[in-house]
Amino acid sequence: MPDTDTDTGTGTGTGTGTEETDTEGLTVGQVSARLGVTVRALHHWDEIGLARPSLRTGAGYRLYTAADLERLHRVVVYRELGLGLDRIQAVLDDAGTDVPAALRTQRSQVAERVERLQRLGAGLDRMIEAHERGLLLTVEQQAAIFGADWDPEGPVKARQRYGDTLQWRQYAERSAARTPEEWQAVHDAVAALEGELASALDAGVAPGSPEANALVDRHRAVFATYFRLTREMQVCLARTYASDAGFAAHYDGVRPGLAAWFRTVVDASARAHGIDPDAATWR
Repeated sequence: MPDTDTDTGTGTGTGTGTEETDTEGLTVGQVSARLGVTVRALHHWDEIGLARPSLRTGAGYRLYTAADLERLHRVVVYRELGLGLDRIQAVLDDAGTDVPAALRTQRSQVAERVERLQRLGAGLDRMIEAHERGLLLTVEQQAAIFGADWDPEGPVKARQRYGDTLQWRQYAERSAARTPEEWQAVHDAVAALEGELASALDAGVAPGSPEANALVDRHRAVFATYFRLTREMQVCLARTYASDAGFAAHYDGVRPGLAAWFRTVVDASARAHGIDPDAATWR
């Protein structure tokens, strides 16, 4: 006999068009529309014995009685509360099931999910702010970590200049998860590296020497706390250190001539790795 989940008739074949009674029953299509449940779900619940229609028409169509509809209402409510189908069936059919205890357990799980979602929301807020601001530190924290001569508008200017780059996105995402203590560690690592570079310049370390190449590698590793720095990108960065007035003033303030010397050691290291410094691009 025919069996369909998309039938929307009354199931009695009366053709009256009146509201279905308990005796007449509701078809799968009608129950789907009334409860906001898909026909596929109703069919599945029927197959596993969770909520079966009690009647059939002479043509073989499923019909749900008022009692069936009441059970379906309870299934929908429990499902909305997050109970699995097996658990719902136990709540509905197992007389030994402690329903309040089951619901308390589910309530506890919901509370845990809410807490996780709240943490996720807070993390998303920080991520958005980091993408927009770059540095999630107060002006006072920035001064304490980076020094009194630090420009708190620096990250804002960097956002305006580099905000559409992959490197800015990497920087922002790492910044969003970084605490003031971690920023202090980053600053200390950069300061220590700059001191090592200055000492190497004073000692006459030659570009291309093992000592110079080790410092170049160390610079890339330290800089990776901001974003991934390839060797070609490092060449471009060292070029900027030497040519940009602001960067040059900073490095030459650490040690006169440091910006130009650092560019020569980076270029020498790049050549050793098959990179032409004059043709290097930001990639």
